Amino acid sequence: MTDENVNPWTTLASRAVYDNPWIRVSEFDVINPSGGRGIYGVVHFKHLAIGAIPYESGEVWLVGQYRYPLRRYSWEIPEGGGKLFHDPLESAQRELREETGFVARRWDKILTMHLSNSVSDEEAHIFLARELVAGPAAPEETEALAMRKTSLKQALQLIAKGQITDSLTVAGLLQLYYLENEGLLP
Repeated sequence: MTDENVNPWTTLASRAVYDNPWIRVSEFDVINPSGGRGIYGVVHFKHLAIGAIPYESGEVWLVGQYRYPLRRYSWEIPEGGGKLFHDPLESAQRELREETGFVARRWDKILTMHLSNSVSDEEAHIFLARELVAGPAAPEETEALAMRKTSLKQALQLIAKGQITDSLTVAGLLQLYYLENEGLLP
Protein backbone atom coordinates (compact mmCIF):
# COMPACT_ATOMS: atom_id res chain seq x y z
CA MET A 1 0.00 0.00 0.00
CA THR A 2 1.31 3.44 -0.89
CA ASP A 3 1.14 6.56 1.22
CA GLU A 4 -1.05 9.09 -0.61
CA ASN A 5 0.90 11.94 1.00
CA VAL A 6 4.30 10.93 -0.39
CA ASN A 7 5.45 12.00 -3.86
CA PRO A 8 7.31 9.00 -5.37
CA TRP A 9 8.86 11.16 -8.14
CA THR A 10 12.17 13.05 -7.84
CA THR A 11 12.65 16.13 -10.00
CA LEU A 12 16.27 16.67 -11.04
CA ALA A 13 15.82 19.66 -13.35
CA SER A 14 13.10 21.58 -15.19
CA ARG A 15 12.89 23.92 -18.14
CA ALA A 16 10.14 25.77 -19.98
CA VAL A 17 10.02 24.59 -23.61
CA TYR A 18 7.04 26.66 -24.80
CA ASP A 19 5.07 29.59 -23.43
CA ASN A 20 2.16 31.69 -24.71
CA PRO A 21 -0.68 33.65 -23.03
CA TRP A 22 -2.76 30.46 -22.49
CA ILE A 23 -0.32 27.62 -21.76
CA ARG A 24 3.23 26.86 -20.68
CA VAL A 25 4.86 23.54 -21.52
CA SER A 26 7.63 22.39 -19.20
CA GLU A 27 9.93 19.41 -19.41
CA PHE A 28 11.29 17.78 -16.27
CA ASP A 29 14.25 15.45 -15.83
CA VAL A 30 12.98 12.94 -13.28
CA ILE A 31 13.58 9.76 -11.39
CA ASN A 32 10.34 7.78 -11.62
CA PRO A 33 8.77 5.74 -8.79
CA SER A 34 10.69 2.63 -9.89
CA GLY A 35 14.05 4.45 -9.76
CA GLY A 36 14.52 4.93 -13.50
CA ARG A 37 15.60 8.21 -15.06
CA GLY A 38 13.42 9.88 -17.64
CA ILE A 39 11.62 13.00 -18.75
CA TYR A 40 8.11 14.22 -18.02
CA GLY A 41 6.27 16.90 -19.96
CA VAL A 42 3.60 19.02 -18.28
CA VAL A 43 1.19 21.47 -19.86
CA HIS A 44 0.32 24.25 -17.40
CA PHE A 45 -2.92 26.05 -18.20
CA LYS A 46 -3.05 29.74 -17.35
CA HIS A 47 -6.86 29.72 -17.17
CA LEU A 48 -9.59 27.55 -15.69
CA ALA A 49 -11.89 25.53 -17.92
CA ILE A 50 -15.46 26.67 -17.35
CA GLY A 51 -18.71 24.98 -18.35
CA ALA A 52 -22.36 25.99 -17.92
CA ILE A 53 -25.30 23.66 -18.51
CA PRO A 54 -28.46 25.61 -19.42
CA TYR A 55 -31.20 23.33 -18.10
CA GLU A 56 -34.97 23.51 -17.73
CA SER A 57 -37.71 20.87 -17.57
CA GLY A 58 -35.46 17.98 -18.57
CA GLU A 59 -33.93 19.82 -21.52
CA VAL A 60 -30.45 21.22 -22.14
CA TRP A 61 -29.14 23.70 -24.69
CA LEU A 62 -25.97 22.78 -26.52
CA VAL A 63 -23.76 24.94 -28.70
CA GLY A 64 -22.10 23.63 -31.83
CA GLN A 65 -18.88 24.82 -33.34
CA TYR A 66 -15.96 23.68 -35.44
CA ARG A 67 -13.03 22.75 -33.21
CA TYR A 68 -9.74 23.54 -34.90
CA PRO A 69 -7.53 21.02 -33.02
CA LEU A 70 -9.91 18.16 -33.86
CA ARG A 71 -10.69 19.32 -37.39
CA ARG A 72 -14.36 18.55 -36.79
CA TYR A 73 -17.65 19.97 -35.58
CA SER A 74 -18.52 19.51 -31.91
CA TRP A 75 -21.73 19.85 -29.87
CA GLU A 76 -21.00 21.01 -26.33
CA ILE A 77 -22.32 22.77 -23.29
CA PRO A 78 -21.42 26.49 -23.31
CA GLU A 79 -17.81 26.59 -22.16
CA GLY A 80 -14.63 28.58 -22.21
CA GLY A 81 -11.89 29.92 -19.99
CA GLY A 82 -11.77 31.86 -16.77
CA LYS A 83 -8.93 33.58 -14.98
CA LEU A 84 -7.17 31.40 -12.42
CA PHE A 85 -7.77 33.64 -9.43
CA HIS A 86 -11.21 34.88 -10.46
CA ASP A 87 -14.57 33.52 -9.27
CA PRO A 88 -15.40 30.58 -11.60
CA LEU A 89 -19.12 31.35 -11.27
CA GLU A 90 -18.64 34.81 -12.79
CA SER A 91 -16.75 33.21 -15.68
CA ALA A 92 -19.58 30.68 -16.18
CA GLN A 93 -22.15 33.48 -16.21
CA ARG A 94 -20.12 35.34 -18.84
CA GLU A 95 -19.69 32.24 -21.03
CA LEU A 96 -23.40 31.41 -20.91
CA ARG A 97 -24.37 34.96 -21.85
CA GLU A 98 -21.76 35.23 -24.63
CA GLU A 99 -22.50 31.88 -26.26
CA THR A 100 -26.28 31.59 -25.82
CA GLY A 101 -27.61 34.98 -24.76
CA PHE A 102 -29.11 33.38 -21.66
CA VAL A 103 -28.92 34.88 -18.20
CA ALA A 104 -29.71 32.39 -15.43
CA ARG A 105 -31.36 33.36 -12.17
CA ARG A 106 -30.20 30.15 -10.45
CA TRP A 107 -26.70 28.72 -10.46
CA ASP A 108 -25.31 25.60 -8.80
CA LYS A 109 -21.78 24.23 -9.07
CA ILE A 110 -22.10 20.53 -9.84
CA LEU A 111 -18.59 19.38 -10.68
CA THR A 112 -14.89 20.17 -10.41
CA MET A 113 -12.51 18.00 -12.39
CA HIS A 114 -9.03 17.74 -13.89
CA LEU A 115 -9.18 17.26 -17.63
CA SER A 116 -6.03 15.30 -18.43
CA ASN A 117 -4.05 14.90 -15.24
CA SER A 118 -1.35 12.68 -16.73
CA VAL A 119 0.05 15.60 -18.76
CA SER A 120 -1.78 18.73 -17.59
CA ASP A 121 -2.83 20.69 -14.52
CA GLU A 122 -6.00 22.03 -16.19
CA GLU A 123 -8.89 22.34 -13.76
CA ALA A 124 -12.53 22.59 -14.83
CA HIS A 125 -15.60 23.91 -13.02
CA ILE A 126 -19.07 23.03 -14.30
CA PHE A 127 -22.22 24.84 -13.24
CA LEU A 128 -25.91 24.15 -13.69
CA ALA A 129 -27.77 27.23 -14.96
CA ARG A 130 -31.54 27.34 -14.43
CA GLU A 131 -34.42 29.82 -14.53
CA LEU A 132 -33.17 31.09 -17.88
CA VAL A 133 -33.97 34.46 -19.41
CA ALA A 134 -33.25 34.82 -23.14
CA GLY A 135 -31.24 37.69 -24.55
CA PRO A 136 -28.79 38.39 -27.38
CA ALA A 137 -25.67 36.23 -27.69
CA ALA A 138 -22.26 37.88 -28.15
CA PRO A 139 -19.79 35.18 -29.22
CA GLU A 140 -16.08 35.90 -29.44
CA GLU A 141 -14.53 36.48 -32.85
CA THR A 142 -13.12 32.93 -32.82
CA GLU A 143 -16.59 31.40 -32.41
CA ALA A 144 -19.13 30.64 -35.14
CA LEU A 145 -21.82 29.01 -33.00
CA ALA A 146 -25.10 27.19 -33.53
CA MET A 147 -27.49 26.41 -30.69
CA ARG A 148 -29.74 23.40 -30.19
CA LYS A 149 -32.18 22.35 -27.48
CA THR A 150 -32.47 18.66 -26.67
CA SER A 151 -33.65 16.45 -23.85
CA LEU A 152 -31.06 15.32 -21.35
CA LYS A 153 -31.88 11.73 -22.38
CA GLN A 154 -31.18 12.50 -26.06
CA ALA A 155 -27.91 14.24 -25.17
CA LEU A 156 -26.83 11.16 -23.19
CA GLN A 157 -27.67 8.97 -26.20
CA LEU A 158 -25.39 11.16 -28.33
CA ILE A 159 -22.64 10.62 -25.76
CA ALA A 160 -23.22 6.85 -25.82
CA LYS A 161 -23.00 6.86 -29.64
CA GLY A 162 -19.72 8.81 -29.57
CA GLN A 163 -21.30 11.85 -31.22
CA ILE A 164 -20.61 14.10 -28.22
CA THR A 165 -16.99 13.71 -27.10
CA ASP A 166 -16.08 16.99 -25.37
CA SER A 167 -14.92 16.13 -21.84
CA LEU A 168 -16.69 18.99 -20.00
CA THR A 169 -19.92 18.14 -21.79
CA VAL A 170 -19.70 14.40 -21.19
CA ALA A 171 -18.80 14.76 -17.50
CA GLY A 172 -21.24 17.60 -16.85
CA LEU A 173 -24.23 15.88 -18.44
CA LEU A 174 -23.46 12.56 -16.73
CA GLN A 175 -23.18 14.38 -13.40
CA LEU A 176 -26.49 16.15 -14.04
CA TYR A 177 -28.15 12.82 -14.86
CA TYR A 178 -26.73 11.24 -11.70
CA LEU A 179 -27.80 14.13 -9.45
CA GLU A 180 -31.27 14.19 -10.96
CA ASN A 181 -31.84 10.44 -10.72
CA GLU A 182 -30.50 10.16 -7.18
CA GLY A 183 -32.66 13.05 -5.99
CA LEU A 184 -29.55 15.09 -5.22
CA LEU A 185 -30.14 17.95 -7.64
CA PRO A 186 -29.56 21.19 -5.72
